[in-house]
This record gives sequence, C-alpha cells and structure tokens, in this order.
Amino acid sequence: MPPTSTQLWQEGAAIEAEKLVSNGVFNEAMIVRHLLEDPAKYEGCSGTRCLQDNISDLKAQVAANVKGISLIKAMIHEYGLECVHRYMYAIQATAEIAVRNLLKATYAKTNGQPLHAIDYMDDGTPINLTVTISPSGDAVFDFIGTGPEVYGNTNTPVAITHSAIIYCLRALISSDIPLNQGCLSPITITIPPNSLLSPSKTAGVVGGNVLTSQRITDVVLRAFHACAASQGCCNNLTFGRGGKDAHTGAHAPGFGYYETIAGGSGAGPTWRGTSGVHTHMTNTRITDPEILEKRYPCVLRRFALRPGSGGIGRLPGGDGVVRDIEFRVPVQCSILSERRSRRPFGLEGGGDGAAGLNLVVRTDEVTGVESVVNLGAKGTIRLGKGDRIVVHTPGGGGWGAVEDDAAEGVAVDGGAAVAAPFGTRGSVNGFLARQETN
Repeated sequence: MPPTSTQLWQEGAAIEAEKLVSNGVFNEAMIVRHLLEDPAKYEGCSGTRCLQDNISDLKAQVAANVKGISLIKAMIHEYGLECVHRYMYAIQATAEIAVRNLLKATYAKTNGQPLHAIDYMDDGTPINLTVTISPSGDAVFDFIGTGPEVYGNTNTPVAITHSAIIYCLRALISSDIPLNQGCLSPITITIPPNSLLSPSKTAGVVGGNVLTSQRITDVVLRAFHACAASQGCCNNLTFGRGGKDAHTGAHAPGFGYYETIAGGSGAGPTWRGTSGVHTHMTNTRITDPEILEKRYPCVLRRFALRPGSGGIGRLPGGDGVVRDIEFRVPVQCSILSERRSRRPFGLEGGGDGAAGLNLVVRTDEVTGVESVVNLGAKGTIRLGKGDRIVVHTPGGGGWGAVEDDAAEGVAVDGGAAVAAPFGTRGSVNGFLARQETN
C-alpha cells in the first residue's frame, strides 16, 4: 500500500494470469518468482517481506475453492443440474426485481428528474454522477464530468465503480436479498475513458481500491439523498521492515503489517451516525490490541473515540477515532488516507464531519523532548525506537439542522435527538456499519 506510487509496478507484484494449481500440484516456484524475485528487479523495489505468509494465504484460498467445488458438486448430485440452475437464475431475478422496484419508487418520488451528485478528492479531482431513471426501472449511472487520471494512486479500476454501485443499491433495498449480479441487470454504467475511474493500464491504483471507492459510495448515496457522507476513507496504515538489505541489496527477511482504521458513519433521515466503525468498502475488523502487541514490536498507546469529530445536526454524524502506536524497533511506516483537507459532507442542514489528521511524534533520546510533525494524507517515513504514529480519523456528516429536532419519528431526550435503532434492514447506516469494540 505505498502512499506515493504513480505506476502499477511500484505497488507490488502485478500478475496478469498464471495457473496456480495443475493436476493437484501447487506451483510454488511460479509464486516465488512473481512475489520475491521479479519485483526485486525494479529500482527501489524489493520482494515480499514474508514469503511464507503469502504462500500460506494462497494455499488457504485454494483450499476454500476446493471446498466450494465439492459443495456445488454435492448439491448438483442431490438436486440435479437443472434444479440448481433454476434456483441460481431465480436468485438473480429476485435481485433485479428488487432494484427495479427501488428505481421505480425513486422515479415517482423525483417526478422522473435525473439525480445528481458531485464530490471532490483531497487533491480537487471531482467525481461527478448523474443518474437517469426510466419509468420501467432501468437506470443510467453516468460519470461524465469526473476528473482525469491523476499522477498518483487514487485512480480506480472500472470494476471498483461497479462494485460500489451494486453495494449502494443493495444497501438501499429494504427486502432481504442476497447480493448478486442481478442487482446490476437494470443498470447501465458510463465512465469516461482516461479518467479517475477508468485509468490507463499502467496507472497507480492502490489508493483507488481503498479510498476512491469510499468516495464513489458517498457520491451514489448522495445522489439518492440517502444519508450524509461517512468518513470517506479506510485510513490505510502499514509498517514493517526487511525486503532488501540497504548495503548489499540481498533479500532481507522481515515483516509487514497492514490495517484499516475505523471512523464515523454519516447520519440519515432516521438515524444518528455511528462512532468508531468501519464503513462501506472497508469490510474488515481491526486486530485486537493483545494480538498486535504480541506479534509486532509496538505498543498501542491509545485507541479511543475522537469526541466532537462527527458533524452536528438534528441527527449528528458519528465520531472518528484516535489510534496512537509506539514502535519498539526502527520501522518504515506509511499512511494512505483521504478526507484530510475536504470534510465529509452533511445533508439537509447537517454539519460536516471533521477532517482526519496524521501525526508523527518523535522523542529526543537525549532531552526527552517530543516533537510533532504532520505527515499529511499520504506519506512514508522511517521511525526509530520510541517514535509514534497518531492517526485521527474523520467523523461522519450530520443530518438536518440542529434546531429542527422535533421532526416526525424522532424522539427528543434532553435536547439531543434519539434515532431509530441501528441494524434495521434498509437502513444505510445500520446495514453498512460494522462496530469496533476495541
């Protein structure tokens, strides 16, 4: 997850197509070449820091696929191929109907007028969306007006935009359906070539997968006027050592650690934002402090909510968090983040959430005096023993003006709005947020 990459080759091993298992034999030599040997040939690059972990992960994925194959075969054996196919297509048809009903209801609500939303990356690049819906429930998601490919890594492969759209549609549907390709059957997606959302083949994209995807989601939900912006970032923190000896150039075993950090989710028409959650495209849970400190040379100094970082409103946005990690050995540490200069927006008069902030704290070995440096949204730094990285994550946007706290369906307790319970199907906030309890 390099924060300053501009080309795909700088982001690790790029494997277009290789056969991993043949006749039951795992091709380990090919994996070693792709993950360890080939990347080290590029200037400034090294092979994987911990090859055995990579191989173990891949073997586990192969085992999962083999298990899936056996289960599908067993189901076909029990029910017959025709029956299995009939239900597979029926599941997709059910999803298509659910999306069409959503779009028809939106068409009626807006009198057939196109939906529109725009948001900006921290570097100013716009993500522009116009959704045109037909009476039959077909829709065109048109991203014309989105900014060009950037010299950086927030460019986003086309598949990520498709994933964000299907995710948002599923979150907006109140019926209980499994997520599947049928959700996109009524949808046509138009993305301008050579843009942020359809970059050239060699462009850097690692930030697009984890950052721009969040902002696409915010834009789609804003177009449907579903909820205020969530933190809009995964707060990708990595640290490690090893890879290549600085003097000899030989491979040096080491380790790498990667985590995404929670923030605030956006408030909606009937719910407050949730504090300290992974939202939208993160889909991860963070490592327990005990495991982190046992397996890696670091101390988790602080992991707490960031009070007041959620946007104010009749229904306030969720607060972000503060995560403070002290290192016990020298490491290279990187942060890849967004929403450090542009705050998550509120809706219907709600306030914006607070922007994030990434700080490095160094302690002078002689005087013991601490110095603090703003690392910026995207940066890499070498840290010594006793140095710390302190990440303040963004909050979510609020919904509704503060004075409008007597709206229908919202109870008022001591002047603070109390939203409907979380976790309700069809509630964007409840369906998407994953609470962190550390």
